[in-house]
Amino acid sequence: MEQYYQPEIETASREQIKTWQDERLVKQVRNVWDNVPYYRKKMEEKGLTPDDIQSSDDLHKLPFLTKADLREAYPYGLVARPLKDCVRIQSTSGTTGKRVVAFYTQHDIDLWEDCCARAIMAAGGTDEDVCQVSYGYGLFTGGPGLNGGSHKVGCLTIPTSSGNTERQIMFIRDLQATILCCTPSYAAYIGETMKEMGLTPDQIPLKAGIFGAEAWSEEMRQDIQNTLGIKAYDIYGLTELSGPGVSFECSAQTGMHINEDHFIAEIIDPETGEVLPEGSQGELVFTSITKEAFPLLRYRTRDICTLTREKCPCGRTHVKMTKPQGRTDDMLIIRGVNVFPSQIETVLLNHGYPANYQIIVDRVRNTDTLDVQVEMTPEMFTDNMGEITKRQKELVDGLRSMLGLVAKVTLVAPKSIVRSEGKAVRVIDKRKI
Repeated sequence: MEQYYQPEIETASREQIKTWQDERLVKQVRNVWDNVPYYRKKMEEKGLTPDDIQSSDDLHKLPFLTKADLREAYPYGLVARPLKDCVRIQSTSGTTGKRVVAFYTQHDIDLWEDCCARAIMAAGGTDEDVCQVSYGYGLFTGGPGLNGGSHKVGCLTIPTSSGNTERQIMFIRDLQATILCCTPSYAAYIGETMKEMGLTPDQIPLKAGIFGAEAWSEEMRQDIQNTLGIKAYDIYGLTELSGPGVSFECSAQTGMHINEDHFIAEIIDPETGEVLPEGSQGELVFTSITKEAFPLLRYRTRDICTLTREKCPCGRTHVKMTKPQGRTDDMLIIRGVNVFPSQIETVLLNHGYPANYQIIVDRVRNTDTLDVQVEMTPEMFTDNMGEITKRQKELVDGLRSMLGLVAKVTLVAPKSIVRSEGKAVRVIDKRKI
């Protein structure tokens, strides 16, 4: 029996969703024009005024915002409310340059927590559940978002944050946690540790997991589901838009429903910026239509995905996005070939290796090199060189057919690649490009 946190919104008619989007977008454009000089200037440069935006059909006229804009306007240049009305900031881990700092009014936090509550209920959560939030707390949005959502659903919430895996497992067992929220790589690590402790899935009380903040493949999902004996759900979000809960998976596990009463999604051609027809793969762009303090219009996420409005068996009517198929910026171009780390992960998991690997890219004598270091599981660990060479060759062949290029594969001992409790560092690019 499918359950919803806000059924009247989550199963609203398409006409109703369009009406909300039209009204809220018009209001939001007026809001940024009046209160964000940085954005007003961008609109003026395109010869636009708020009167040019009469409905969501006019969205494509507005200028894009990018991470570069966020860095340029840092810290207060995109804030649309007086600071006395803002009650919190969250911030990204910032892989390049200045961190992205997002601002929230109390109303913004309430709406964000509603989105996370929808995700928890879509994963089967109710007020009977014990929800362990093992995402990082503090500036990172994962912990605070799911924590608030869990409270709204009425779950008993265990705010463990990430790290201290033995304590995580102790709480899961002693407090009978039924839902685990963390990054997929940390879920895999918790599962691996439990297995080493001799725990079988039926001895673990968990029934569901909500995993996001990094890319993970279907194979990794199966792996986590088998090890922990749970159903693993994807969740998506960006600090710039609020945090996790922008979209989430339902029982169908075939893509994530976008909370369209708060966010309008578009798919564009990353080269030309042109909006692509429904069903095309391209770069995901979001407009936040209910945010008060930090409203971003047409924010380019750099995530590559597809949107679909096919009827979902769960009864939710909001558009679904596929799991991001990579990014326009974490895409590696190696010897002219586009390579996404998720493709490499798929090959490894298909060959029975755990999702603990590192991709090292370098340039030797003007030629790109691709070295994939892969951890063996304790069961497959051997010091028989012939056996190791044979396995490495199998992976080289698998990667060649997936990527169309030859990679060097090095099998390494179990536990020798550094574990991450936040986002896993999968790629080390040593090229000076």
